[in-house]
Amino acid sequence: MQRPDFSASYLRKTADLIASHPEDVAMSQAVGANFYATGALEFLILKQEGLRPHHVVIDAGCGSGRLAVNLADYLEGGYVGIDVVPDLYRYAERLCNRPDWRFYTAPGTNIPEPDASADFIVFFSVFTHLLHEETYRYLQDSVRVLKPGGKIVFSFLEYVIPSHWSVFESSVQDTNPGKVLNQFIDRDMIRGFAKRLGMVVSSIHDGDKPHITLDRTITFDDGREVSGTYNLGQSVCVLSKPVDHKSYIGS
Repeated sequence: MQRPDFSASYLRKTADLIASHPEDVAMSQAVGANFYATGALEFLILKQEGLRPHHVVIDAGCGSGRLAVNLADYLEGGYVGIDVVPDLYRYAERLCNRPDWRFYTAPGTNIPEPDASADFIVFFSVFTHLLHEETYRYLQDSVRVLKPGGKIVFSFLEYVIPSHWSVFESSVQDTNPGKVLNQFIDRDMIRGFAKRLGMVVSSIHDGDKPHITLDRTITFDDGREVSGTYNLGQSVCVLSKPVDHKSYIGS
């Protein structure tokens, strides 16, 4: 059976939003709303994991720039944002106004950047929309691009989180063949992938339990404010590349 063209769903969804909403609203809705709040949480996760201004970040599935805009006044090192929807990353490029940063169309499940060139590679709400084989291919290439000691940070959905289960139930009810894919990941699969790739699972955080230390009050679209510690909503995994990394693929 041929794989459904999920990227067409994302392109169509974005085009529909742009046609029916003001640009800023469409760009927020395209990445799940709460543009600034979610972007701030993602940024604080990276800082908590050791992100420093001189680091190089590759933002796979950068969308309309909710993480990028939070990095714009902080990151002095390089930034690369890639996404399958040009309308999204072009908006991010304009919003960030960083001529030294690069944005381009994601060319499948590889990252066309030099070996050992990035300190952080992030996939927020990306593996949630890919087949497991595609996720593994992305991780394979990420290991190549990541510097020794660098980190891969990704968010994911899992069945044991009550709020995630509702996403699955909605997918069960939606029989539209052109719907956006919502993929779930098992923690055993993460550990298995990490072992094959020679990576270390540094941490996994439940999507519904506070684990992000906030240095500010974060305001959501509905006016709700949070401070202290909070969670992303999706679960978060951090993989670290050992300094003496060797490929375990095929072992």
